Amino acid sequence: MFKNNVPNPHIQFSWLFKMAWRDSRKNRSRLLLFISSIVLGIAALVAVYAFKDNLQRDIDGQAKELTGADLVLESRKGVTKAMQKILDTLGDERSQEKTFASMIYFQKSGGSRLVQMKALQGNYPYYGTIETIPVGAAKTFQRGKSALVDQTLMLQFDAKVGDSIKVGDLTFKIAGTLTKAPGQTGISSSVAPTVYIPLQFLDQTNLIKTGSRISSKFYYRYNNPAGVEALVKKLEPKLEKEGFDADTVESRKEQTGRSFKDVNRFLALSGFIALLLGCVGVGSAIHVYIQEKLNAIATLRCLGLKSKDAFLIYLIQIFFIGLTASLIGAVLGTGIQFLLPLVLKDFLPVEITMRISWLAVGQGILLGLIISILFALPSLLSVRKISPLNAIRASFEKSAGRRDPLNWLVYLLMGAFVLGFTYLQMKTWVQTFAFTLSIAFAFVVLIILSKVLMFLVRKLIPNSSSYLWRQGFANLYRPNNQTLMLTVSIGLSTAFICTLFFVQGILMNRVSLSSGNNQPNMVLFDIQNTQTQGLDSLTKSFKLPLMNQVPVITMRIEEINGKKAGTDSTNRGAFRNEIRATYQDTLTAAEKITAGKWTGKVNPNETIYISLDQSFAKRIKVGVNDKIVFNVQGMLINTVVGSLREVNWSRMQTNFRVVFPTGVLEDAPQFHVLMTRVPSSEVSAKFQGSVVQKFPNVSVIDLDLVLKLLDELLSKIGFVIRFMAGFSMATGWIVLISAVLTSKNQRIKESILLRTLGASRKQILRINAIEYFFLGTFAAAVGLILSIAGSWALAKFSFDAAFIPPLLPTLLLFGSVVLLVVATGVLSSRSVLNQPPLKILRNEGN
Repeated sequence: MFKNNVPNPHIQFSWLFKMAWRDSRKNRSRLLLFISSIVLGIAALVAVYAFKDNLQRDIDGQAKELTGADLVLESRKGVTKAMQKILDTLGDERSQEKTFASMIYFQKSGGSRLVQMKALQGNYPYYGTIETIPVGAAKTFQRGKSALVDQTLMLQFDAKVGDSIKVGDLTFKIAGTLTKAPGQTGISSSVAPTVYIPLQFLDQTNLIKTGSRISSKFYYRYNNPAGVEALVKKLEPKLEKEGFDADTVESRKEQTGRSFKDVNRFLALSGFIALLLGCVGVGSAIHVYIQEKLNAIATLRCLGLKSKDAFLIYLIQIFFIGLTASLIGAVLGTGIQFLLPLVLKDFLPVEITMRISWLAVGQGILLGLIISILFALPSLLSVRKISPLNAIRASFEKSAGRRDPLNWLVYLLMGAFVLGFTYLQMKTWVQTFAFTLSIAFAFVVLIILSKVLMFLVRKLIPNSSSYLWRQGFANLYRPNNQTLMLTVSIGLSTAFICTLFFVQGILMNRVSLSSGNNQPNMVLFDIQNTQTQGLDSLTKSFKLPLMNQVPVITMRIEEINGKKAGTDSTNRGAFRNEIRATYQDTLTAAEKITAGKWTGKVNPNETIYISLDQSFAKRIKVGVNDKIVFNVQGMLINTVVGSLREVNWSRMQTNFRVVFPTGVLEDAPQFHVLMTRVPSSEVSAKFQGSVVQKFPNVSVIDLDLVLKLLDELLSKIGFVIRFMAGFSMATGWIVLISAVLTSKNQRIKESILLRTLGASRKQILRINAIEYFFLGTFAAAVGLILSIAGSWALAKFSFDAAFIPPLLPTLLLFGSVVLLVVATGVLSSRSVLNQPPLKILRNEGN
């Protein structure tokens, strides 16, 4: 390559590979540690991408079984005669189902439970099956007064096939145990267990009363389903006018895939946070690595090596180490993808079959290579600026010169990469910019504070301090100091780790319910006017308090400021759904007026001023003094929005979006809600049994049971959150450890010099401990403050929840980061101090 000491201007590429290989031999284990920070991020993303691909494939393949029919029409209000004529002309085969909430009573055990009742008529499902034990029960239960009861209920009440349940005024024989129905998931069967009865007996149960919320579904099978989409498009105006929703196989594919896009987005974002931490690890590690190679590069430059060839030698090293890390991450992620269905199976409506997704593997490897090279480039580009004179001058001397424009280009590419990849996960530019700017802000804050720290330490440390303390603090600002690199690495790692921990807590606490001694734990609803006194007496006979009694009136919005559903295309959602409203003369403890004036009573012929929940008002695009016409069971009532309220929906009481003053709705068709508190599960069972026996149409919600089911649900959701957050948190710890380990080499020569001058091993360890303790404390404190600020912003603006950081876990997190930094820094220097100075000097010179 070099002939007669004259450099060959045409260096072969193979020689660069050979030099990259030889140079890496001594540092290969360290390079692998540097890049290992991206392994878990790549693994997480490969697992998520593969899971998404397999899930989408199974959704497409099982869409017919999910829907159960070629066309499903659903309405939550009555069917007009004109609409019924249209329904009777559709399909080659028809089935009908009415769904509503109701209590059932197990006659053998005396237990009762609120369930999702499905009254079915016809041969639905046409695709897939309703799975039961015994197998044929789904085909035969409609022939008599028989029922299919969810497996969870059968186990809870120790019921067997052949036992009887009471539904309203009728008794049904249990024909089979329901194990699975189209579109049903494990979570849905736990929260709202299903019971099927024949539709022909529904009227005889006497369960359908004023205010009962019933969903009617009509299932159709076509001999030629190819024209279903065109038919739905043709019928759309009529269906919308009549309040019907249409569902087809294709729309179910889109709907199910869309619902799991949110899950996949969360999972991918968790992996992306791990990758961002890996980027910090790559950048800081390569920076230190290149600094240690200054002498070797300068020597090669003295021998005639061009700057671009020196750059290529280290670029080749980073490329292959990055490729190795990406391959390891892809293999690990491919293995992890087979665990995700086990974690998420209760949330999935399809049977998922996992296989290797080569697309996901390819994406992971490409992503790993891009990150490895892109975030190493700022340090690699500095290789081109190393002069041959660096071989004979101090390594910390830097020649003055203009900033390299390529560095700015690389920084722009890094910003574009983070921005683009964040957008792919979040799908909205507002959230993307907020997330990216937050990271940039944290990065800039940490850089500025590290500069401030170095300045203050230099100026404020008194000369009267002991030598060990002065030496330890001096390391923070001396040439080759590691303050900036470690502050950024430790600070960002701490910020990400703590933010993940805090957000996990916010998600878990956001849906928790109050269960204090003064809070109701049982709700009775669908109480008719004629039943209020009798139910009050029954409740008092059990010595239970009447804690909350309110009337509920079902209505719809007819007009908003003179515009009806057909003329207001921008606000159709306001007219479609039924509204449950009430009337009262005073505000409850959960309500607070935020705009306008509260009116509690109105006299005949006066303007009716109503109050709206502020979030509901925003959704239907109305404000104070706007006019709304309500349709209350056929009667039109003109109202004016008098006030907006902030409602605390987490309180255990009945809350409403629309509240009328007294003097308007007293004679309207209505039902009532009663809330009470039962002292024990035994009293609860007896009371519910008496209610079902005497008032079969009244439904009871046992909030203690709901809380238990919610805890079960949250534990599964929490496991998913912790499972994915674990990748990011583990990566954060790896970045912390690798950042400290890479910094040890900057102190080796100083430690050797101190040993040569007579400093004891113990003194040098104390100097290093002081430096790492102060750095770890400062960086971790800044990272913790950033994470608290970020978590507060997420809680307020994204989750609409209060955030108070838990004191003890926060202190433990802070202490563990500081301890890890100090322990890693001190332990990494022990190997140097355990050897004679002369031996280390010789090794350093080689």
